[in-house]
Amino acid sequence: MVELARLRVCFLAGTLGQGGAERQLFYLLKTLREQGATVQLLSLTRGEFWESPIAELGVDVRWVGQAQSRLTRLASITREVKTFRPDILQSQHFYTNLYAVGAARLLKIREIGALRCDGISEVAEHGRALGTLSLRWPRVIAANSQAAIDYAVQAGRSKTSLFFLPNAIDATQFLTRNGNAQPSNGVVRLLAAGRLEEQKRLDRLIRLLAQLRRQSPVPFRVVIAGDGPLRSQLERQTAEAGLSDLVEFRGLVREMKTAYHEADIFLLTSDFEGTPNVVLEAMASGLPVLATNVGGVPDVVEHGVTGFLAAPQAETELTSLLQQLIEQPQLRARLGNAARARIEQRHALHRLPRMLTDLYRLALA
Repeated sequence: MVELARLRVCFLAGTLGQGGAERQLFYLLKTLREQGATVQLLSLTRGEFWESPIAELGVDVRWVGQAQSRLTRLASITREVKTFRPDILQSQHFYTNLYAVGAARLLKIREIGALRCDGISEVAEHGRALGTLSLRWPRVIAANSQAAIDYAVQAGRSKTSLFFLPNAIDATQFLTRNGNAQPSNGVVRLLAAGRLEEQKRLDRLIRLLAQLRRQSPVPFRVVIAGDGPLRSQLERQTAEAGLSDLVEFRGLVREMKTAYHEADIFLLTSDFEGTPNVVLEAMASGLPVLATNVGGVPDVVEHGVTGFLAAPQAETELTSLLQQLIEQPQLRARLGNAARARIEQRHALHRLPRMLTDLYRLALA
C-alpha cells in the first residue's frame, strides 16, 4: 500500500508559465503537501507566473535550465535529484520526459512521464525521433485524456503502463453565479478563453459569429480572453466580418472567475485538446459549453446533458447549436446546472489523493 505521507516526489517542469499544465502542477503539489508528502520541483525556466504560488506552498523550487545543452541540463537535473533522493521523478510536460528518464535510470529510481492533449499533437510537435522516444521510454505515463491513452496504445505502448490522470480543479473557486452575475440587459454573453494560437482555431469562432449574426434575432456579445501570436490577425478578421462592435479581445486575464460569472455560454473551437482547464472552470461556474468534439473534451462535456459537441469541420452544426443556446435560456440553465454537478462529481480536488495513490502504486510496482 502506497502512503502519500511517506513519499518523496520530485517534479520536473519545462515551464511555470500561465498554462493549463502548470495549473495542474500547482494542484498536484498542493495535494501532495496537504497529504504530508515531501516534494521538490525542478524547472527549466524561472521567474514565471506559477513559481511564487508554488513556493508559497512550501515547495523547494530549483532552476535547472541554465544551460542550452541537453546533456548539461541532464547533468544538472541528475545532481539535484541525487541530492533530494526521491522515490519518484515525475515529468509534468511531454518534452521533459526524456530528462526524467535519463536522470531516473542513472540514479535507479522510478520515473513517470507526461502526455497531454490528444497525444498525436505532442509527438508531432517534437519530431518523429524525439517524439517517439518521449512516448515510449518512460516506464509509466500519466495522460490527462482518454484520447491520449488510446493513441499511446495504438503507437505500441502497453495499456498497463498508462494512467489516466484527468485534470482537476478547485470547484469552490468557481461557485455558481446566482447573485454574482452582472445584469445582461437581454444580451446573451459568450466567452472564449485560451492562448491565441493555431490550435484554438478562433478564426473558426469568428466565422460562426458572423453566420449567427445573420440568423439569430437575439442580441449577443462575445469576450475572447487570452493573448498570443494570432491576436492581430484575429482582430483583422473580426473587423472584416463586421463584428468589431460585438467582439471584445480582452487580452491576458489573470483572474478568470469574474469573466465566467459575466458570461452565459462558454465556447471552445479547438482542433485538438486534452482536458481543457477552461472548460472545467466554465462548467464549475455553471456555464453550458459548446465545444468541438476533440481529445478529452467528450470525457467532460456530455452532448445534450452538460453542453453541446460537434466535429471541428461541422461549422454549420456548431452555428445551429450555438443559436439554440442563445435563444433558449431554460436550456442554458439546465445544461449549466448539470455541468456544475458533473465537475463536483468527477473533477473536484478531493479526488486527487486517491488518484495519486493509484498512480504512484503503479510507478513503484
